[in-house]
Amino acid sequence: MLYRSRLVLPISSPPLEDGAVLVHEGRIGAVGRWADLRRDWSGPVEDLGEQTLLPGLINAHCHLDYTGMRGAIMPPESFSAWIQRINALKRDFTDDDYLRGICAGLRESARFGATSVLNIEAFPELLPRVPRPPLRTWWCYELIDIRQRIATEEVVAGALSFFEERPDWLGGFGLSPHAPYTASAELYRLARAAAAATHMPVTTHLGESAEEHEMFTEARGPLYEFLARIGRPMGDCGSGRSALEILAAVDAIGPECLVAHLNETTAGDLALLAPGGQLHGLSVVHCPMSHRYFRHRVFPLAALRERGVNLCLGTDSLASNFALTLFGEMQAFSAAHAGVPPEEILRLVTLNPARALGAAGRLGELVAGAAADLIALPLAGDVDVFEQITNFDQPVTWMRVNGQIPDFTAIDKAANKTQA
Repeated sequence: MLYRSRLVLPISSPPLEDGAVLVHEGRIGAVGRWADLRRDWSGPVEDLGEQTLLPGLINAHCHLDYTGMRGAIMPPESFSAWIQRINALKRDFTDDDYLRGICAGLRESARFGATSVLNIEAFPELLPRVPRPPLRTWWCYELIDIRQRIATEEVVAGALSFFEERPDWLGGFGLSPHAPYTASAELYRLARAAAAATHMPVTTHLGESAEEHEMFTEARGPLYEFLARIGRPMGDCGSGRSALEILAAVDAIGPECLVAHLNETTAGDLALLAPGGQLHGLSVVHCPMSHRYFRHRVFPLAALRERGVNLCLGTDSLASNFALTLFGEMQAFSAAHAGVPPEEILRLVTLNPARALGAAGRLGELVAGAAADLIALPLAGDVDVFEQITNFDQPVTWMRVNGQIPDFTAIDKAANKTQA
């Protein structure tokens, strides 16, 4: 199929007026001007008219499980209070509730232009009930050993059983030690080793709140007290070092990892992230709307940009957000960080997360050989195309994933079964 559009936006190269994208067997065969590509093409053509054709967006951090919690938790007084509230909610949710959440979350993600999603999966036992996802989805097994340490063999065996080969699923699988306050440094190290052996991504929550920072550096505060009360060993707290510094010291985290949040940083953290540092090139996923919900301190954007951090955007979960929309995240980011060009903001949901997933050249841009994950948005006159896209606030009505229209029939059927 040859797609013609008023404007083609490859992301990694300048926009093309009256452009076209050739797609064959789920891959992009060529990108160029319509006049050039049509000469040697005798196959079917779809003219998208006055639209901008661009790569599908990539959500680098979300929790589809919790889609059913939208509006269930008012903005809390403290981060530890939110943890206790979501844990209480989780006790009332059934497997069917979580399955409906996953299905609804995939639907909502597509509605707002995401063709790829990195999902933190807290309930991997549900996966056999999930039909083939219509979006390119990475399912990252959430690992926690807050009270009981896990042996190496158990980590590897658990990963291999969870990531049973599903050749018809787009995306992949990964490992996600939840956070340094719920997963030991040893579990991080083992997860990183298991992921390297199986070529999977590793992602985690890190430096999310001032309470987490206070817990590790000073051995005090609401989160410290809560976790000590429920039996977490607290010997890694009070050294003056951040969680990132603690993990880096035992080689439990590396520049190949995706870190969600990193709202709190120390001088030691920034030295690790700087050129020549142990973690230079680390990918950090910022979730602007969740950040606003928790009223965190200003995100350290300038310091991270200066040190070459690969910055991405994600939606987090609907337990701390109101919608799974990367357009909304781009707008919240722009509002909080005036002066960042729209072109750079768009890279936070295209090129940068593709790089974080080890998929540079295959996702997040329109180039020959990349996956045909595409969306089209209405073109509004002479408005700057990057500004137009980052301010877009309507459902996306045209999408292709791997060259096909995403089919939600099986997902909807699975969700409906849980309501029968």
